[in-house]
Amino acid sequence: MGVAVPGPGETVRLEVLSAYGTEVHGFSLGVTEKGSIFYDLELSGDAAAEPADTKKAAADSARVAAPSACSDNIMLPWAWEDFDYYEWYVGDGGMPAALSQAAAATAFKDAINNITGGYNDCGIADTIDAGHRYMGTSSFEADLDNKGNCTPRDKQSTWDAGDLQSGWLAATCGWTTNRGGSEDLIEADVRYNTTDHDFTNDPTSSCTAHYDVRAVGTHEAGHVFGLDHAPSGHDNLTMAPGIGPCDKSARTLGRGDMRTLEAIY
Repeated sequence: MGVAVPGPGETVRLEVLSAYGTEVHGFSLGVTEKGSIFYDLELSGDAAAEPADTKKAAADSARVAAPSACSDNIMLPWAWEDFDYYEWYVGDGGMPAALSQAAAATAFKDAINNITGGYNDCGIADTIDAGHRYMGTSSFEADLDNKGNCTPRDKQSTWDAGDLQSGWLAATCGWTTNRGGSEDLIEADVRYNTTDHDFTNDPTSSCTAHYDVRAVGTHEAGHVFGLDHAPSGHDNLTMAPGIGPCDKSARTLGRGDMRTLEAIY
């Protein structure tokens, strides 16, 4: 994984959602206004080290051992500060679950609304002051390549689908300005990995090896709005670093997800 070095006064952050959550990937790199480079790497596990069924068993065991979503009160780390509105587009080309651009836009909106609207089953009132605007379709693409790199930003936040590293379900590249002592988002792109994984818009009882578009999107929208991954032992939160096939529980925020969003917004 890597990033194209941003301009002075900017930081770029790459966050990866993996299948099952047995690997954790995150990398940020910034440049001060005077040109000094700083970085942070979050990396554990090996995507090729174990077969998928072993990874799934480990992930299932971790979720059973972890606190329930509504009892997990951990404060999650976050990467940047609050901003007014996230304006985003749907790119061209194929979409997850073979959705049309219009249907994909609806699914992505639902996912983002889960974050900005604080959607939860824990009885927690929504006090999150965050919003977004869907700006329509675009010929632009998310600024990610198939080698796991954030490429130079094109100044437009785009959600799309394409090729990523094989163990990755989706990834987010977010750019912030670090001028003035705070991290303010200026662009965030999201890509689903439709080359190596299948997705579904509505998991049913017959679902086997497809990943839920909205669950994945809610997790990625969490990154867009600044949330980092939940640490090990907190595997039932939306921001846990992995999602299993047919699992749509990440659509619904846990107490720790909500608590952290409320602290930022």
